[in-house]
Amino acid sequence: MAESVRCLQEGSDRIVAGLGCRRQIPAAAVVALVRACAAEAGRMPDLLAVPDFKRDEPGLHQAARLLGLELRRVPSEALREQQPRCVTRSERVEAAVGLHSVAEACALAALGPQAHLLLPRRSAAGVTCAFASGGEP
Repeated sequence: MAESVRCLQEGSDRIVAGLGCRRQIPAAAVVALVRACAAEAGRMPDLLAVPDFKRDEPGLHQAARLLGLELRRVPSEALREQQPRCVTRSERVEAAVGLHSVAEACALAALGPQAHLLLPRRSAAGVTCAFASGGEP
Protein backbone atom coordinates (compact mmCIF):
# COMPACT_ATOMS: atom_id res chain seq x y z
CA MET A 1 0.00 0.00 0.00
CA ALA A 2 1.25 3.47 -0.83
CA GLU A 3 2.18 5.96 1.85
CA SER A 4 -0.07 8.90 2.60
CA VAL A 5 1.15 12.36 1.64
CA ARG A 6 3.94 14.03 3.52
CA CYS A 7 5.92 16.88 2.08
CA LEU A 8 9.40 16.31 0.68
CA GLN A 9 11.15 19.37 1.98
CA GLU A 10 14.67 18.06 2.25
CA GLY A 11 16.61 19.22 -0.77
CA SER A 12 15.40 21.63 -3.38
CA ASP A 13 16.12 19.37 -6.34
CA ARG A 14 13.40 16.82 -5.62
CA ILE A 15 11.01 16.14 -8.48
CA VAL A 16 7.59 14.59 -8.09
CA ALA A 17 5.42 13.26 -10.88
CA GLY A 18 1.77 13.85 -10.09
CA LEU A 19 -0.60 11.44 -11.82
CA GLY A 20 -4.24 11.17 -12.71
CA CYS A 21 -5.86 8.39 -14.72
CA ARG A 22 -8.97 6.63 -15.89
CA ARG A 23 -10.17 3.51 -14.10
CA GLN A 24 -8.33 0.27 -14.83
CA ILE A 25 -5.45 2.10 -16.52
CA PRO A 26 -2.74 -0.27 -17.78
CA ALA A 27 0.62 0.17 -16.11
CA ALA A 28 2.28 0.42 -19.53
CA ALA A 29 0.34 3.63 -20.28
CA VAL A 30 1.47 5.19 -17.00
CA VAL A 31 5.09 4.14 -17.49
CA ALA A 32 5.14 5.46 -21.07
CA LEU A 33 3.82 8.89 -20.07
CA VAL A 34 6.10 9.24 -17.02
CA ARG A 35 9.11 8.37 -19.19
CA ALA A 36 8.02 10.82 -21.91
CA CYS A 37 7.64 13.57 -19.32
CA ALA A 38 11.01 12.67 -17.81
CA ALA A 39 12.62 13.01 -21.23
CA GLU A 40 11.01 16.42 -21.64
CA ALA A 41 12.06 17.53 -18.14
CA GLY A 42 15.56 16.09 -18.49
CA ARG A 43 15.29 13.77 -15.51
CA MET A 44 13.22 11.04 -13.88
CA PRO A 45 11.08 11.98 -10.88
CA ASP A 46 11.99 10.92 -7.36
CA LEU A 47 8.50 9.59 -6.66
CA LEU A 48 4.97 9.35 -7.98
CA ALA A 49 2.07 11.13 -6.27
CA VAL A 50 -1.51 9.99 -6.86
CA PRO A 51 -4.90 11.10 -5.50
CA ASP A 52 -6.08 9.09 -2.53
CA PHE A 53 -9.27 8.23 -4.41
CA LYS A 54 -7.10 6.23 -6.86
CA ARG A 55 -5.27 4.33 -4.08
CA ASP A 56 -6.63 0.95 -5.23
CA GLU A 57 -5.82 1.39 -8.92
CA PRO A 58 -3.62 -1.65 -9.78
CA GLY A 59 -2.03 -0.03 -12.84
CA LEU A 60 -0.60 2.80 -10.72
CA HIS A 61 0.95 0.39 -8.22
CA GLN A 62 2.40 -1.77 -10.98
CA ALA A 63 3.78 1.28 -12.80
CA ALA A 64 5.51 2.46 -9.62
CA ARG A 65 7.13 -0.97 -9.24
CA LEU A 66 8.21 -1.03 -12.89
CA LEU A 67 9.74 2.45 -12.56
CA GLY A 68 11.31 1.65 -9.18
CA LEU A 69 9.59 4.65 -7.57
CA GLU A 70 7.65 5.18 -4.36
CA LEU A 71 3.91 5.75 -4.80
CA ARG A 72 2.58 8.42 -2.45
CA ARG A 73 -1.14 9.11 -1.86
CA VAL A 74 -2.41 12.67 -1.66
CA PRO A 75 -5.64 13.31 0.30
CA SER A 76 -8.49 15.13 -1.46
CA GLU A 77 -8.20 18.06 0.97
CA ALA A 78 -4.58 18.64 -0.05
CA LEU A 79 -5.59 18.47 -3.72
CA ARG A 80 -8.32 21.07 -3.16
CA GLU A 81 -5.80 23.39 -1.44
CA GLN A 82 -3.54 23.26 -4.50
CA GLN A 83 -6.22 24.10 -7.11
CA PRO A 84 -5.40 27.85 -7.23
CA ARG A 85 -1.77 26.99 -8.06
CA CYS A 86 -2.65 24.66 -10.95
CA VAL A 87 -2.36 26.04 -14.49
CA THR A 88 -4.42 23.41 -16.28
CA ARG A 89 -8.16 23.22 -15.83
CA SER A 90 -10.48 20.48 -17.04
CA GLU A 91 -14.24 20.88 -16.84
CA ARG A 92 -14.65 17.13 -17.48
CA VAL A 93 -12.39 16.21 -14.56
CA GLU A 94 -14.07 18.78 -12.32
CA ALA A 95 -17.48 17.27 -13.11
CA ALA A 96 -16.14 13.77 -12.37
CA VAL A 97 -14.08 14.32 -9.21
CA GLY A 98 -14.76 17.88 -8.06
CA LEU A 99 -11.26 19.14 -8.93
CA HIS A 100 -10.21 20.93 -12.09
CA SER A 101 -6.67 19.56 -11.90
CA VAL A 102 -5.48 16.28 -10.42
CA ALA A 103 -1.95 15.59 -11.72
CA GLU A 104 -0.64 19.11 -11.10
CA ALA A 105 -2.24 19.24 -7.64
CA CYS A 106 -0.73 15.87 -6.69
CA ALA A 107 2.77 16.97 -7.70
CA LEU A 108 2.52 20.31 -5.88
CA ALA A 109 0.95 18.88 -2.71
CA ALA A 110 3.61 16.19 -2.35
CA LEU A 111 6.34 18.84 -2.23
CA GLY A 112 4.65 21.46 -0.09
CA PRO A 113 4.30 25.24 -0.31
CA GLN A 114 7.70 25.91 -1.89
CA ALA A 115 6.95 23.66 -4.87
CA HIS A 116 6.45 24.95 -8.39
CA LEU A 117 5.36 23.26 -11.58
CA LEU A 118 8.30 22.15 -13.65
CA LEU A 119 6.15 20.53 -16.32
CA PRO A 120 2.41 21.26 -16.50
CA ARG A 121 -0.02 18.47 -17.18
CA ARG A 122 0.61 16.21 -20.13
CA SER A 123 -1.86 13.53 -21.13
CA ALA A 124 -1.89 10.38 -23.23
CA ALA A 125 -3.86 7.13 -23.33
CA GLY A 126 -6.05 7.94 -20.31
CA VAL A 127 -3.21 9.15 -18.05
CA THR A 128 -2.21 12.65 -16.97
CA CYS A 129 1.18 13.55 -15.57
CA ALA A 130 2.73 16.78 -14.24
CA PHE A 131 6.15 17.36 -12.69
CA ALA A 132 6.83 19.68 -9.75
CA SER A 133 10.10 20.67 -8.15
CA GLY A 134 10.77 21.85 -4.63
CA GLY A 135 13.35 24.50 -5.46
CA GLU A 136 12.87 28.10 -6.39
CA PRO A 137 11.20 28.55 -9.79
